[in-house]
Amino acid sequence: MLEWATDHFRSLDVPSPRLSIEWLLSHVLQVKRLDLYLQFDRPLTMDELDALRPLVRRRGRHEPLQYLTGSTDFYNLTLRVTPEVLIPRPETEQLVELMLRDHPGGEVRRLLDIGTGSGCIALAAKKERPAWQVTAIDTSAEALRIARENARDNNLEITFAPGDLSGYSPPEKQHIIVSNPPYIPEDEATELPGEVAGFEPSAALVAPDVPHVYRCLLRICENHLLPGGYFYFEINESHGSMLLLLCDKTPMSCRLLKDYSGKDRFIVGKLEE
Repeated sequence: MLEWATDHFRSLDVPSPRLSIEWLLSHVLQVKRLDLYLQFDRPLTMDELDALRPLVRRRGRHEPLQYLTGSTDFYNLTLRVTPEVLIPRPETEQLVELMLRDHPGGEVRRLLDIGTGSGCIALAAKKERPAWQVTAIDTSAEALRIARENARDNNLEITFAPGDLSGYSPPEKQHIIVSNPPYIPEDEATELPGEVAGFEPSAALVAPDVPHVYRCLLRICENHLLPGGYFYFEINESHGSMLLLLCDKTPMSCRLLKDYSGKDRFIVGKLEE
């Protein structure tokens, strides 16, 4: 099965064909990927084959592995993911790293996560900083349902609420505001890989007016951060200079930071005291 499916996926231009079948077999057999090679000659039962075949067909149509298995790992958490939420990326893990590095564990902080999706940022922050008061908002009722399930599964207490860039006001000023908003312009949406464009929620990826998204986020930060409070945004690699100009029009100092691939990926700022 490993050899056949690798060749099958390769013929269909499925990304990472060998990894794909390893991941699916591990999921069906409930073993680690290494165990597949420790049991390399083991025959599959009919029940196991029946469970595997539809997953192979779906992967052959380039459906993301995380949606096939229903979960993904993110910053020491295992999270449920469905087509209603964006699959968390390594760049977003780096966003969490930046935030936690700036705020050591001994401090009590109020954190607002805007556009929480699966809840990955809010939940990772709460797991690493249990004393923080974390609120997470999203416009999607389905996304909030998944995020609540992830909080329950990981025994983390988060306040979830419906809200968007204009319709939510936290009851208290925040120490930190974080967001990974939709930042792909509509005219670039056709360039997205098939795995992304065909299966992940476009509302979490694509925005008709990207500058407007960040203007709204900056306005929220102006109005709802405590003096000296921080914000952390993930951005499109081509928008760094434009977003720094937007920041210059606010009472906040901003820095443009790169991801591990060397691409402009984050805007970090502070409301002047």
